[in-house]
Amino acid sequence: MGLFDSVKQALGVAAEADATREGDPEALFDLSTAAVTMEAQLDFAPADEAALCFSGVDSTAFTDARDEVAAVLDAGESETGTVFEFRTDAHGYDWVVLADTEFEDLVTSVHFAADTMQESGFGSRLLAAAFPFERDNTVAYWLYSFRRGSYYPFVPTGDRNHDSSTEFKLESVLGSELTIEEDKEYWYPMWPEGDARPWGRPLEPGE
Repeated sequence: MGLFDSVKQALGVAAEADATREGDPEALFDLSTAAVTMEAQLDFAPADEAALCFSGVDSTAFTDARDEVAAVLDAGESETGTVFEFRTDAHGYDWVVLADTEFEDLVTSVHFAADTMQESGFGSRLLAAAFPFERDNTVAYWLYSFRRGSYYPFVPTGDRNHDSSTEFKLESVLGSELTIEEDKEYWYPMWPEGDARPWGRPLEPGE
C-alpha cells in the first residue's frame, strides 16, 4: 500500500466507515486551553502555524466553497492578522495553511475555514486539522481527524520515524482536555516533507 493509499484509508474511506462520532469544528476550540497545558507542563509552545487538510473535488460547487473559505479568511485577516495560503501537497491533498502569533486567533481561523466548508456541504471532504508545537528541536503535532471526531498526537523524528514515548506522554497529560482517539491504528503519521511541515515549507506570520 502506498503512502497516498494509507492516508486515504486512515483519514478517509476506512475512518468514515468506522466513525464512532461525527467530526465537529467546535472541537478545535478545545486546543486553546490544551495549548496552555502543553506549554506549562511539557514546555511545548505553539509554532505560530496551523493547517486544514481536505480532499478536493472537481466541481463548480466545490470551487465556490473554497472561494467562500478564502473570503471568510480574508475578512478575518483584517481583525486577527492571520495570514493564509492554499496549497496542494505531493500526494494531491489540499491544505489551507495559516500563520499567526496569537494561538487563539489561529484556532479561530482554522475553525472558520472548517465550519465554512461544512456549511457549504463539503464537510465530508475535511480530513484533518494540524497544529504544530515546538520544544527545542522537537516538533509535536496535535492532529484532529474530522472522520473520527478525535485528536491524536504525532511527533516525527526524521527518516519516517516517530517518538512514540512522547506521543504517549502527550496523550496522558492532555487526555482530560482533548477527545483523543482510542484506537491507535488511526494515529496516522502525516510525515513532514524533509525539514518542512506535512504541507511543505512553514508559513510565517505576516508573510
